[in-house]
Amino acid sequence: MTIIIKTILIVLFAFILFALGSALYYLIKDNGDSERIVKALTWRIGLSLLLFVILMFSFAMGWITPNNI
Repeated sequence: MTIIIKTILIVLFAFILFALGSALYYLIKDNGDSERIVKALTWRIGLSLLLFVILMFSFAMGWITPNNI
């Protein structure tokens, strides 16, 4: 189960980075006058919240554990 959760988290993080990169691209291309920037950043915020919820739920269920450093 932990490998599935970790894979989901990594894929979700990759989508967050993609949304951030696309917002930067639209900022440069459209000179900040586009609604596409807002949509890309809204996706990033939504995905980040989903990532946080999945992390907290996985930790509560015991699927992932913190490192003992």
